[in-house]
Amino acid sequence: MTLTQVIVLALVQGLTEFLPISSSGHLILTPYFLGWSDQGLAFDVAVHLGTLFAVVAYFRRDLLDMAGAGISVLTGGPVTQSARMLMWVIIATIPAGMIGLLFSGFIETSMRSPFVIAMTTIG
Repeated sequence: MTLTQVIVLALVQGLTEFLPISSSGHLILTPYFLGWSDQGLAFDVAVHLGTLFAVVAYFRRDLLDMAGAGISVLTGGPVTQSARMLMWVIIATIPAGMIGLLFSGFIETSMRSPFVIAMTTIG
């Protein structure tokens, strides 16, 4: 993988992550349409981690408020809006994590094709 490919795919990830379109799908479609080989799941995870670090940095105050509220609730404090938000984030994360763990091999081998991306986008 060339430095140009890394830069292009990192830009695609950064520009599409917060739009109501699939940044993961675009990471698969971009190399397909440019005639590059698939960069693999490890690279996709790396650019998603970069996005995660950026989001955590941006929302650090909110995340610290949520963590503090969660600790407060665990030690007998009141349930605040931040504590409720933390609870919902945890609850929403559980199904995605379970699916990722259960189907990681299948996702890596069978779900990284332009055809699958097109069909799921249409669906």
